[in-house]
Amino acid sequence: MTSNVGPTVRRRRLGQELRRLRQEKGMTAEEVAEELMVSQSKISRLENGRRSISQRDVRDLCRTYKVEDKALVDSLMQMAKESRQQGWWNAFGDVPYSVYIGFETDAASLRVYEPQVLPGLLQTPDYAEAVISGALPEAPQDQIAQRVQVRLRRQERITDPLAPLRLWAVVDEAAMRRVVGNSKIMSDQLDYLVRMSHEPHVTVQALPFDMGSHPGMSGQFTILEFSDESDTSVVYLEGVTSDLYLEKLSDVQSYSMMYEHLRAQALNADQSRQFITEMAQEHARRHQEDGEAALAD
Repeated sequence: MTSNVGPTVRRRRLGQELRRLRQEKGMTAEEVAEELMVSQSKISRLENGRRSISQRDVRDLCRTYKVEDKALVDSLMQMAKESRQQGWWNAFGDVPYSVYIGFETDAASLRVYEPQVLPGLLQTPDYAEAVISGALPEAPQDQIAQRVQVRLRRQERITDPLAPLRLWAVVDEAAMRRVVGNSKIMSDQLDYLVRMSHEPHVTVQALPFDMGSHPGMSGQFTILEFSDESDTSVVYLEGVTSDLYLEKLSDVQSYSMMYEHLRAQALNADQSRQFITEMAQEHARRHQEDGEAALAD
């Protein structure tokens, strides 16, 4: 049950195993909470992997479920111990979306739809800083710098020579036209996006305005998939104050179908590179015109 994965996925696997044991025992989360004299929400958080699981928690739950297989109990206890290890992101302090980073770190592939900004894993440092500054206008500069560093650290999955993350991104035209920072930053960013799209494990598709309405108009989403078959896919929906993780098979299937429609409506890879290159040239021309206007003044 243990393998070379990070603490977030370990917690998730352990939570799934504890849920299975509870269901086999025929107990509800409310009944377990009452017997252990804890809140029902704690049992739910332990089972969905959103809360650290102590070895004491595992011991108490195994006793409640009358698990007699000592090897299984020992394995669960070991998973609990390993799930409390810190991920690389803990070195950056309090990262609000650390659960997502944990999933992303262990994912084998990502399917991303971005309607407003370019994908975080494909952002240049200047673009990332401008995006984060705009999204958090009240944040101090050191917090913005921290988030930029975390974003750049996440990008190492893309350039990992041994196991690069497979990334498929569908990006709306709005994200390419929106001037984040300034026209020079946008031109450089879009040029970088084209360069990265030539990587064998990166696919970028542009979704122009004239494609009309499409299934992604409700907003951004990411589908994370893992190499181990026991780790079911996760749909991630980013929020302002909290995020949503969908793990039910029906939810994952619905978003996967939406993504197939988005890929079908978007330009193909070669057409997308041409489209993005033209967007980059537009921003470059605007930057040049702004410079000439400033000199004229």
